[in-house]
This record gives sequence, C-alpha cells and structure tokens, in this order.
Amino acid sequence: MAGHSKWANIQHRKGRQDEKRQRIWTRVVREIMVAARTGGGDPSANPRLRLAIEKAKAANMPADTVKRNIDKATGNLEGVNYEEIRYEGYGIGGAAIIVDTMTDNRVRTVAEIRHAFSKYGGNLGTEGSVAFQFRHCGQLIFAPGTSEEQVMELALEAGADDVITHDDGAIEVLTPASGFEAVKTALEGAGLTAEVAEVTMRPENTIELAGDDAARMQKLLDVIEDLDDVQDVFHNAELSD
Repeated sequence: MAGHSKWANIQHRKGRQDEKRQRIWTRVVREIMVAARTGGGDPSANPRLRLAIEKAKAANMPADTVKRNIDKATGNLEGVNYEEIRYEGYGIGGAAIIVDTMTDNRVRTVAEIRHAFSKYGGNLGTEGSVAFQFRHCGQLIFAPGTSEEQVMELALEAGADDVITHDDGAIEVLTPASGFEAVKTALEGAGLTAEVAEVTMRPENTIELAGDDAARMQKLLDVIEDLDDVQDVFHNAELSD
C-alpha cells in the first residue's frame, strides 16, 4: 500500500483491527508460545518473544497470562503444540495474498483456507507462488506532520534501509527484519512513536482495486482473517471506496 492513500489505508486497517479486538488475545497467545518454543523463554535473548510480549501489553493482556503461556511453550506446563504454516494465493484482480497461520491441526486449517479462497473469488496457490512479490522487513509508519528530517536522521543512523515520505505526509521507515528493534528503539528514544511498528511482509508493488472489486477483495480478506488459525494476512491490494 503505497502512494497518496498510505495514511488512509493504515487508519482503515487499524479500524478493522479494533473491531476484532476480542480475537487478538488468542493470536498473541499463539505467537508467544511459538516464539518461546523456538527461541527460548527469556525475552532478553529472544527478539521474537520480546515483540510478542509487546503485542500482549498493547492488548492489555495480564502479565501472569503471558508468563503462563511462556511456561507452557517451554515445557514447564502442559500445553498445545502449535506449528506455523504459510499459505499463498490470489485474490480479486490477481492480487497476491499471504496467509500466516498457527495450528494444532493442519488438515483442518488447509481445508478452511482453501474453502475461503474458493468461495469468495480467490485461488489458493502453491508455496512460493506469490511470496516473491513481498519483502520481509521491519516497517514503521509515522503520522503526517511528523518531522521528516528527524525521522530520517535517526532511522538511517540506527540502520534503517530506507525512509519514504508519501504524498499524504505519512513517513514510512523500512529496516532489515533483524534490525527492526534497534531502529524502533532509537526513534522511540527521541520521542517518535510510530502508528504502525512491525516486522511484516511488505508488497514490492500494489494493485489498485475500486468499487465492486475492492468490496469483494475486502470480503475475502475479512473471511480469511476471521479463521481461528490465522495469525496474519498480507496482500498487495490498494483498496479504494
């Protein structure tokens, strides 16, 4: 999502996430468990777990809930064993879609993902069919009116790859995935807090959809995002009203 509508798209996405706030705890718990299982239960030595705990705090999850799920993942308590599976496919107008899931039953998950794609106008693809159209990176987006000069100076000095100022004034900072925390910390240390701060799959190019096509694409995305096993959905569609 680039160009003149960057900020509008960001606000639209945040609004839709707020509508689904009750689902966030489930997804954060799974992220905490997988992060702890794969990288250990010590946040100071596990960047992925640190980010998951930040998400938990942002969602007002109690600290004891966070600790309990870390303990489950590291074997101190009995818990469910989740695995990560990525699905790729095409939406309306050939838009590329990546769906990241965490599941304890891959047969159920692939059936639900395939059904959502086929029923709402998309096509589930094979591994690697669309991932090449995305860049795995850190992304921070600042509201229009933020000092471009200050963001650029601090971000680049901290190791950012690029700083993009969009037509609507939103400022986007791109970092290597491994350098995301260092850049975020440097900017926050100067009092600059991003509206969006995440490690993501950013589309290299976008496809503009409007009218009925945009509505159909949004419906497809909503259905996929509402599936219990889905953690994140990335796409390269730029949706207009």
